[in-house]
Amino acid sequence: MTAAEHPWPVLGALLLRDGTLSVEQLEHALAENRSSGKRLGEILVDSGLVTATQVSRVLAEQHELLFVDLAHEPVDLGAAGLLPESLARRYSSLPIRLLDDGAILVAVADPTNVVASDDLRIALGTPVRIAVASPVAIESAIARIYGGELDDDDDDDELEVEAPPEAVVLDLREASANAPAIRKVNALLRRAIELGASDVHFTPQRRHLLVRARVDGAMRELSTVAKNLQPAVTSRLKVMAELDIAEKRAPQDGRLSLRAGDRTIDLRVAVLPTTFGEKVTLRIMSSGAPVSSLEDLGMSEHAAANLARAISQPFGAVIVVGPTGSGKSTTLHAALGHLDDSERQITTIEDPVEYQVPDADQIEVNPRAGLTFATGLRTILRSDPDVILVGEIRDEETAEIAFQAAMTGHMLLTSLHAQNAASAIARLKDMGVDPGLIATSLNCIVAQRLARKLCAHCRESYLPDEAELAELGLSATERDEVTLYRAPGCEACSLTGYSGRIGLFEVMPIRGEIRALVERSTDEIFAAAVAGGMTTMRQDGIRLALAGVTSLTEVRRVTGERVA
Repeated sequence: MTAAEHPWPVLGALLLRDGTLSVEQLEHALAENRSSGKRLGEILVDSGLVTATQVSRVLAEQHELLFVDLAHEPVDLGAAGLLPESLARRYSSLPIRLLDDGAILVAVADPTNVVASDDLRIALGTPVRIAVASPVAIESAIARIYGGELDDDDDDDELEVEAPPEAVVLDLREASANAPAIRKVNALLRRAIELGASDVHFTPQRRHLLVRARVDGAMRELSTVAKNLQPAVTSRLKVMAELDIAEKRAPQDGRLSLRAGDRTIDLRVAVLPTTFGEKVTLRIMSSGAPVSSLEDLGMSEHAAANLARAISQPFGAVIVVGPTGSGKSTTLHAALGHLDDSERQITTIEDPVEYQVPDADQIEVNPRAGLTFATGLRTILRSDPDVILVGEIRDEETAEIAFQAAMTGHMLLTSLHAQNAASAIARLKDMGVDPGLIATSLNCIVAQRLARKLCAHCRESYLPDEAELAELGLSATERDEVTLYRAPGCEACSLTGYSGRIGLFEVMPIRGEIRALVERSTDEIFAAAVAGGMTTMRQDGIRLALAGVTSLTEVRRVTGERVA
């Protein structure tokens, strides 16, 4: 009897048809099915012969149902919020959107569970249409959307609010276990910290409070909070940051520190009135050691050598440019680590102080007390520093003082908002810095972005298509010589395909022809730098894509469509 004539179970027959399984593998799995009673799909996944997603696709086809990929399928939070989290977890199911006919589309892991379908229909109080999704994807989506609860009896896992200077300690372990808002805030902050989020957004919507986190530079939904709990959650966050809970019409800024186990996490809090209530944004900054060397940043040897040469000069300015959240502070502190020795006096003025630098004098700006970058910098210059780190140049006054310091025997490290290395010079001129002072004082400009790294667990190689070859500047005959990488997503990366980030760098030393072009246009400066051997951020990203660190799609997303 041929494989086609054999009375295989439908699931097995479809996997054989697709070439996913061999007859021998299926027979071995069926034998285990008969002896253990475990489901065929479960046996095949546990043995590593197929993935949970492959089984789910075939189950959907077998039962003539829609298959949904929750890694890419948007979930309507209003629909998801109609089902209690306990039922979602019990039946491994998730409402994903409302349909035009009034029914709700629900993704389930097991389409054969009729009891679950009936219970879901009763719980939702509306007709239900069933779709099939991978159980791993459903579990990940439930965790992302509902958020986890803390175990209030587990002291080791508690989050404890630490007192900033002159603040009152608020200990979450002393909070009532029956306070829903406190438990919800605790759970959401824990989840955000576990994910390595840089920001958490509590955004009021018409029917609920949407909570999202920025993880690896991309926004990710964590949970929704019922509308009736929104005022309590917002007030809890404001109390933790010592803000005025009675003030609901004006923006407020605050700060707080958390202890999570042996970690200390510093948070900046911004409250902004919106149409549906107060939005609260938390910026998460871990207090710890900075990147210890330029090599740890992931720079190419050529770029790292140029930067090391620039910061090793006895005086001059090195500027790191890029948008907010592009890793400028990390690069600056890596440069400090390169310079840190007993022969140099290092002083920093930052907003805020993100990393502790041993043996350095670190100052945090406080505009309310009159301590700005400009006023602090004037005092620093009277304190005999060798190396000065100014967190950011924001105005003409700070820029003028900083560049005068760079010209008069100090090494200045600072950051600036600019799109690329060449445009930083135009930005300085726009701020009123004399071009002659720029040409005399500037040693180097570093432009950077952060790209997501491919997940090491599900990364796979592939040959580029014609469009990608053209993007790489290669011909079709060179296709077999190039390997690119992508990641479909797995449980380890929460089905995103990425985990962690790495910098893309553009290092432009200021010497020779570049100094002479300071008064010329950005395009002329950029062209001269490339002609002189500068690697652009896009080219640096392609280097990392070919090495399998990131994907070409991610490089394109981060750097834009400009080829140069």
